[in-house]
Amino acid sequence: MPRGALTAVLLAGLGAVLFVPLDRPGIGWLLAGSAIAGAVFLVDGRARRATPQDVESSGTAVDSADRALRRLAPAWWITIALCLLGVGAFRAAEWLFVLCLLGAGAAGSLAVVRRSVHGLIFDLIAVPVSALRSVPWLGRGLRRVRERRVSSTQRVGWSVVAAVAVLAIFVPLLAGADAVFARLVHSVTPRFDAAAPVRWVFVFTVAALLAAGALYLLAGPPRAAGETDSVAGLLVQRRWSRLEWGLPLGTLTTVFMVFVATQLAALFGGSDYVQRTAELTYAEYARSGFWQLSAVSLLALGVISAVQAWAAQESTWDRLWLRIGVAAVGVLTLVIVASALHRMWTYQQAYGFTVLRLLVEVFELWIGLVYLLVLAALVRLRRTWVPRAAVGAAATTLLGLALVNPERLVADRNIDRWLSGTTVELGTGSSARVIEQNLDIDYLSTLSPDALPAVDRLPEPQRSTIAAAIRAGLGDEDGWQDWNRSRSAAAVRGDRG
Repeated sequence: MPRGALTAVLLAGLGAVLFVPLDRPGIGWLLAGSAIAGAVFLVDGRARRATPQDVESSGTAVDSADRALRRLAPAWWITIALCLLGVGAFRAAEWLFVLCLLGAGAAGSLAVVRRSVHGLIFDLIAVPVSALRSVPWLGRGLRRVRERRVSSTQRVGWSVVAAVAVLAIFVPLLAGADAVFARLVHSVTPRFDAAAPVRWVFVFTVAALLAAGALYLLAGPPRAAGETDSVAGLLVQRRWSRLEWGLPLGTLTTVFMVFVATQLAALFGGSDYVQRTAELTYAEYARSGFWQLSAVSLLALGVISAVQAWAAQESTWDRLWLRIGVAAVGVLTLVIVASALHRMWTYQQAYGFTVLRLLVEVFELWIGLVYLLVLAALVRLRRTWVPRAAVGAAATTLLGLALVNPERLVADRNIDRWLSGTTVELGTGSSARVIEQNLDIDYLSTLSPDALPAVDRLPEPQRSTIAAAIRAGLGDEDGWQDWNRSRSAAAVRGDRG
C-alpha cells in the first residue's frame, strides 16, 4: 500500500459527499471527479517516483517511446473522463448525462488498467470490480497504521477531523451573528433532509471504494497482455487455412455485393422503384430496414474479428489474402451502414425527429468509425490497439453529441419542418402518401431546458405552452453543487417572463 493511500480514499469520499448532486446533472460531478482523480494519481505518482519502473519483469529496458506512450495514455483517458463529467455543468438532459457518466467510468477504468490478459470487458469495469476486492487490502492498511507510531497519514487524518470540528463549531456561531454571512453559508451548504445522512453515507462509500479500487489496481496491476496473449492463442492450436476462412468470408462478400447493388438501384430509382419491387411505401421501406442493417453491421464485425484472430498469417500470400478479404467485407459494410443511415434520415424527414432516432443514428455512425479502425489495422495486421481505440472513439462521439446539444437539435429540426409549412409526399400513384408537417407539442414539452433556445423561435401560444411545461420540470432551485448552465438560463428566462 503506497503512502497516502488511506488519506486519498478518505478525501475522495468526503469530496464526493460535498460536491456530488445525486438527483441531477451539475458542476459538482466534475468537481468530485477531479478530486478523486487528483487524489488517486497524486498518490500513485509519488509511489512511482519512489519505485522506478524503467525495467520490466523480464529484465529488459523499456523502450523510451513505449514509456512515453504509457505516460500519455492515462492522461488521455482521464481527460476524456473529466470532459464527460463536465457535460453535467452545461447540459440538463438527464439521459445524456447518464450516458456521459457511464462513459466517464469506463474511461477512468482504462486510465488505471493497461491492456490486460483478461480482455477489454474486464478493463472497462476493472475499477468497480476491484473496489470490493480492495476492502481486505484497506483493512490490512488500517491495521498497519494502528500498529505504527503516529505517521504522516494519521496526522493528516487528525488534521481533517480537527478542521471539520472547527467548521462545525464556529460557522454556526458566525452565521447567527450576521445575516449576510448566514445567506452565504446557506448557499454553499448541501441541502439537509431526513434522507440526507443515508445519501451521504452512500455517496461516501461508493466514492471511497472506487478510489480504493483504482489504487489497488495501480499498486498491483493485472498481468499485461503480450503479443501472444489472445483468444486465438488460448483456445485454438491450429490456425485456419486460406480455404477454411476464405469460403465463408467470400460468401459473405458476395451476399453483401448483391445487397449493395440493390441499394444503389433503390437510391437512384427513388420511391417508385421501391414500391414496384418491394410493394412498400418509401417510409415503410426505411423504417423496416434500419434495425436489420444495424444488426448485419454488428454481426459482420464479429465475423471479421474471428477471421483476423484465427486466420493463418505465416506466409506473404496468407497476409495478402487476409487483407483483401477483410478489406472487401469492411468496405461493403460501410456502404450498408450508409444505407441504414439513409433509411433513418428518410423516416425522420417524413415523421419527425426524436432523441431516440438521433441516438441510433449516432450509434450507427460509431459503427462506421469502428470499421474504419479495422481497415486501418490491416496495414500492419496488428489489431490489439483497435478495441481501446473503438472505446475512445465512442467516448469522443459522446462528447461530440453533447457539444451539438441533441435535444436542441431535435427541437430545431421539428420546428423547421413545421415553420416551413410544407408537406412530404412519399410515393406516387394509388399508394402515394402525403405527410403533413405537424408540430408535436406533447413531445417537445417532455424535453429538458436544453431545448428552450429552439422553443423561443416558435410563435405564441406554442412557445409559452412548451416553455411552461419544460420549466415546470426544473424542480428545486439549484445549489452551487448542482449548478447547470441550461437550467440556470431557463430559470432566468422564466423570471423575465
